[in-house]
Amino acid sequence: MPRDEEYLPGAVGGVTRVGRTVRRPTGPWTPAVHELLAHLRLHELPGVPDVQGLDEAGREVLSYVEGRGVPIDDEVVLDSVLVEAGAWLRQFHDTVHDFRPVGPRHWRTAGEVELTDDQVICHNDPGAYNWIIQSGHFVAMIDWDMAGPGQPIDDLAFLAWTGIPLYREIPAEDVARRVGLLAEAYGEWGPFTILNAAVDRMTAASDRIEAGMARGDAGIANLQKVGEPQRTRDRVAAFRARIPAIDAAL
Repeated sequence: MPRDEEYLPGAVGGVTRVGRTVRRPTGPWTPAVHELLAHLRLHELPGVPDVQGLDEAGREVLSYVEGRGVPIDDEVVLDSVLVEAGAWLRQFHDTVHDFRPVGPRHWRTAGEVELTDDQVICHNDPGAYNWIIQSGHFVAMIDWDMAGPGQPIDDLAFLAWTGIPLYREIPAEDVARRVGLLAEAYGEWGPFTILNAAVDRMTAASDRIEAGMARGDAGIANLQKVGEPQRTRDRVAAFRARIPAIDAAL
């Protein structure tokens, strides 16, 4: 790696920082993701990296967003940060509602498909590990390469999984309070719906990881190093067992 490149751990496929930019490998999904990001920038959605093309190595070049990431296994974000992230997600879904490409597009998790009438393009990986925090505030969502067709509730459920966090065994009363805050910030679905959607969404996430490994997606295959997809399947099973106590606390 050249001296001026700094490896940034965590992203699927690997990311390096070069000055005020980040560089990451491309794939058949990259043109569709860039089209999406251009739409979001045109409509002035805050907290979205700017696409700056490709570099001489064929990697995509994105603007570097100042701030810090969230070490989700060691940190539970502040209530205020969770609320800001939930409100941003709603703004994103409102902004992307009229992003309706004509004809099929290739997405990393879906292949070459057209949007159905009941779908929008979701981020599909809005976990807290993809949030950028500045001075105690949520300011950006990064790592858009998993974007693709889906239902908005799926994004909200994914955000709750690591943002509340649902995958960790924290007191049921804290989960109940925080899922209520998130539901209010997003402004469409109630806490019970979010909790139930999290089971379905994270089960689907495990299946998608397994499918990505089977088709030879090298970036997704790297998730085997942290025990995926079995790790998430085990966490979903443990969360299911905690749901009655959380329901009782709501």
